[in-house]
Amino acid sequence: MNVADLSRHFQTLFQDRPRIFRAPGRVNLIGEHTDYNDGFVMPAAVAFSTYVAIAGRPDHTLVIHSEEFPGNFEFDLNSLPVLRTGEWCDYVLGVAIMLQRRGVQFSGANLLVHGDVPIGAGLSSSAAVEVASALALLSMSSGETKLPLPEIARLCQQAENSFVGARVGIMDQFVSCLGKAGYALLLDCRSLKYQPVPIPAGVRLVVCNTMIKHALATGAYNTRREECEAGVNYFAKLDPRIGALRDVSQELLEEHAQALPMTVAKRCSHVVRENQRTLDAARAFAEGDLGRVGDLMRESHCSLRDLYEVSCRELDIMVDAAEGLPGFCGGRMMGGGFGGCTINLVHEESTDDFAQEIVERYLRLTGIAAQVYLCTAEDGAGELN
Repeated sequence: MNVADLSRHFQTLFQDRPRIFRAPGRVNLIGEHTDYNDGFVMPAAVAFSTYVAIAGRPDHTLVIHSEEFPGNFEFDLNSLPVLRTGEWCDYVLGVAIMLQRRGVQFSGANLLVHGDVPIGAGLSSSAAVEVASALALLSMSSGETKLPLPEIARLCQQAENSFVGARVGIMDQFVSCLGKAGYALLLDCRSLKYQPVPIPAGVRLVVCNTMIKHALATGAYNTRREECEAGVNYFAKLDPRIGALRDVSQELLEEHAQALPMTVAKRCSHVVRENQRTLDAARAFAEGDLGRVGDLMRESHCSLRDLYEVSCRELDIMVDAAEGLPGFCGGRMMGGGFGGCTINLVHEESTDDFAQEIVERYLRLTGIAAQVYLCTAEDGAGELN
């Protein structure tokens, strides 16, 4: 992304010089659908990012444009909408509303949004928009209100939950704020404590896009949350200290699995075991045991396919197509599911051959031309000079 081009475009539109804020998308190495169950995840920020150019205006109007999406939107800051509009601007608008609810006062502003995070691919374009918008709007606030990055992540999550209508967990917004170059983050989604997990030198994060798009705000994602909550309600009657599936041990789950509805038992089984896989993967990374990491990623995909039931034919084909390719260490589906991308660990010297061969295999099996992104772990959000 050429920041100078974005600045020039902004000046053409608004006749003013902007400040520019960036927030990255993310990959998640392991720990899927555990974040909204107060569990453990292992995401990394990537170079695909959203940029928000912003400058103040003398009235109380919020003007939102995009370089990628149609529509020019204007809102009165004194009477922001109560309900979502159904347009892409909801991700910006929701953040503005949450900031106001926190008592943050900011002036009218012009915003120009540019994103290079692939939409619907499971790289969390929504969180990148939210975080970049939050930083931009805070720069317009009285005295440039400072909020700690974990609080910004929580606020952006609330915007997506309560305004956009997707009941996502904290992972995407958190790593967009606090990502660290060269590292994934082992994040405890309950306490928000985290530790950097070094990605071994010479290993690339290779993202393979099935080109099947998903939409998290639709019913299937929220239904999975409801099924998890049904499991929590059952176990909380046995032990009131249980407030999330994070608190359910594998032994307790196995003891009571037959008493649960079959679908609820499957969802709980995935989450409880996925939490343990994530902790095991952090240890394996620390020990340099990529073979063990690969095994855990394969187990994660099988669980997402068979127990959580959020995979699809194309994702399964993409995961299978990676097996045996040059430099491949392990891979799985990533993100909310029902389409999107797989995440693969590949030795750097083999990434070009891996990318070429997996595209050919996937095309032969599906007739779809996949896209492959070679990624490294990057730093989190901030202002650009």
